[in-house]
Amino acid sequence: MYQCKYPNLFSPITLAGTVFRNRIFASPTGLQYTELKNRPNPAGIAYYERKAIGGAASVCIGDAMVDSEIALANGNHILLDDEGAAAHLNKLSEAITKHGAVASMELSHGGNASRISYAQGNTIYGPSAIETSGFRGMVPILAEEMTREIMDRTVQKHVGAALFAKQCGFGMITLHGGHGWLLHQFMSDITNKRTDEYGGSFENKMRFPLEVIRAVRSALGQNYPIEIRISGSEIFEGGYGIEYGVEIAKALDGLVDLIHVSAGSHEDPTVFTVTHPNMFLADGVNVKYAAEIKKHVTKSKVATVGALNDPGQLEEIIASGQADVVELARGLICDPDLPVKARTGNDAEITKCIRCFTCFSNLMTHKHIVCALNPEISNELEVKFARPAAYKKTVLIAGGGPAGMQAALTSAKRGHKVILCEKSDKLGGVLRCEEHVPFKKHLHEYLEHQAYMISKTDIDVRLGTEVTAEYAADVAPDVIIAALGATPVVMPIPGIDGDNVYFAEEIYKNSDLAGNKTVILGGGLVGTELAIYLAGLGKSVTVLEMAPEIGDGGNILQGQSIELELKKLSIPLALNTKAREITKDGVVAEYKGERTMFEADTAVSALGMKPLHDAADALRFIAPEFHQIGDCLAAKNIYEATRTAYSIAMGIGRAV
Repeated sequence: MYQCKYPNLFSPITLAGTVFRNRIFASPTGLQYTELKNRPNPAGIAYYERKAIGGAASVCIGDAMVDSEIALANGNHILLDDEGAAAHLNKLSEAITKHGAVASMELSHGGNASRISYAQGNTIYGPSAIETSGFRGMVPILAEEMTREIMDRTVQKHVGAALFAKQCGFGMITLHGGHGWLLHQFMSDITNKRTDEYGGSFENKMRFPLEVIRAVRSALGQNYPIEIRISGSEIFEGGYGIEYGVEIAKALDGLVDLIHVSAGSHEDPTVFTVTHPNMFLADGVNVKYAAEIKKHVTKSKVATVGALNDPGQLEEIIASGQADVVELARGLICDPDLPVKARTGNDAEITKCIRCFTCFSNLMTHKHIVCALNPEISNELEVKFARPAAYKKTVLIAGGGPAGMQAALTSAKRGHKVILCEKSDKLGGVLRCEEHVPFKKHLHEYLEHQAYMISKTDIDVRLGTEVTAEYAADVAPDVIIAALGATPVVMPIPGIDGDNVYFAEEIYKNSDLAGNKTVILGGGLVGTELAIYLAGLGKSVTVLEMAPEIGDGGNILQGQSIELELKKLSIPLALNTKAREITKDGVVAEYKGERTMFEADTAVSALGMKPLHDAADALRFIAPEFHQIGDCLAAKNIYEATRTAYSIAMGIGRAV
C-alpha cells in the first residue's frame, strides 16, 4: 500500500473557501516573454504552466503592476490597467488552472523605485520625497511625496487590478508589501518620513497599506483568497527587525488569508542576496522570520520563502508549525517537478538549486529567466512540442563533465544509443574538485544527481576511458560530441613554474598545498570563490586582479554575493594590480607603475581556462556528425555547458 513520505507537505489547505492541493506554492517570479505592451505570449505562458504541471498548488505571476504610468520598476511587468491584455491573461490563467493549480497574480507598485516610469519622464511617488540609488551603476532617481489625490488613485488602481485579475481567471491575488515596494515603503522608517497621519507612529505608517487591503477585500469579497508578501525583517543596518515585522503581521491578521513572510529589500544591494539567499547562506535561512510571526497571528495563515528545495526540510517546516505554506521560486525553476517527485517518493530525481543566481542575473541583463542546471527553462515550448528524433543515432560523448552528462541525458531521452566516456574514474569533470567546499554542497548534489539519472538509463558509461581518434574510429559512431573540458591558462610570468605555485584546481583538491599566507592571481569567480574557501579554513589570503573590479563572469548577483563575502571575511583585494614575478617569498606586483611585494608562502594561478581545441580537432572528422560543447568550446560556466549540450543533443537525429 502506498504511504506518502511527506503527509504534512501534501495535505490540502483552504484559504477563503478555495482548496489548495498541497502546501507548495510557486512564489512570484517576473514575466517570461511578452508581446507588445507586456502581454504574455505562448512562451511566457508555457513557463508558468510548467510549474502547474509539476504539481505546485498555486502558481503566482510576479511583478504585475497596478499603474502603468507611475509604478513601473523594470521593463518586464504585466500591466493590470491594460484591458487589452484580458485575452492573454485568460490564456495564462487557464494554462495554470487546467492542471489543478490555483493561478495567482501579484499586485505591485514600485513607488519610489519606479525607474522605468521615471525614465519615461513621468513623476514618480513614494511615501516621502527621497532619492533612491539602488544597485551599483544605477542612476539615482527622485520621487515626490504622495499627495492625497495620488494615494486615492493608487488605492483605486489596486482595486481595479484585483478585479481585473479575478475577471481574467486568477483565483488568488498577492499584494506586494515587502522588498522595498510601495506598501513596504509606507511601513518603513527608512522610506516613510511623513509627518501627517500616514507617518510617524506605527499606526500611521500602516494606515495606507491597510486602506489598500480593505478596499481590495471589499471589492473581491470574503470568498476570494488574498495573500500579502511582507518583509519580516529589513535586515539592513538601520532597518526594522523581526519585532517590528511581528507588529506588521498582527495588524494584517484576519484582513488577508495568507501572510507570505520574506525579508530584506530589492533596493538595498547589501541584502538582496539575503532576500534571495546566496550559496553562502544556510538552506531556509529566512524561515525563522515566518516561524516567529506564526506565533503571533491567529486568523491568517503564514507562508515562508527563500532557499527551500529539500522535501524533508519542507515537511519539517509544516509539521513543526513554523509555517502553513512553503513558497519556492528558484526551487521550482530548477525543477518544476519537485512537488510530484516528492509526492511519489522520487526525491533522488529532484534537481536542487545551487543558488548561483544565473536565473536572476539573466533576467536583469537579458530580460528572461534561464537556469544553469535546467536547460528546459526558457525552452518550454520546444519541450512541449518536441517530437521523437526522426533518426536514431549512435552518439559517442567524449568527456563526463556537466556538458557531457547533460548531452548524454538529453540524447538518451531523444531515443539515441549513447556511449559516454570519461577518462577519470568518476563522472563530474573538473567541478568534482569543488564538491567538498561547504558553500558548494549543492554543486556536489547536482553532480551526484546527474550521475544517478544517467545510471537509470541505458547510457553506456565507460570510465577510465580516453577518447582518442583511434578509439573513436573503433566505435564508429554516427555522432561525436567533444566535451573534453579545458586546461588552466599559464601566463608568461617569471616564477610561474615554481614549487610554491599551484592552479586553483590543485588547491581545491588538496588545500594543504596552500600555506598560511596565500596570494591568488585572478579576481574572477574562480579566484574569489577560492579565496573565500581558504579564508574559511583560517588562511590569510590576498587576491590580485589587474582589472578595476573583480570579475563576475556576467553573473551580476553572484558577483555581488562574492563582494559581500570578501568584505565580511576581510579578504584584501589588490585591484588594477598586475603580477610581474613570483618568488619563494611571494608575488611582485605592479600598481600604477610602482612595484610591491605581496609576501606569501603560496601563489595560486586562477587566470582562466583554455579550451582543449586540439584534442577536439583530432575527433572532428571521425564520424559523419561532430559537435563541440562546454568548456571544450569556450570556458565559461555551468549554464553555458548545459545549454549548449542540451541544444546540440536536441538537434541530433533531425536528419539522416
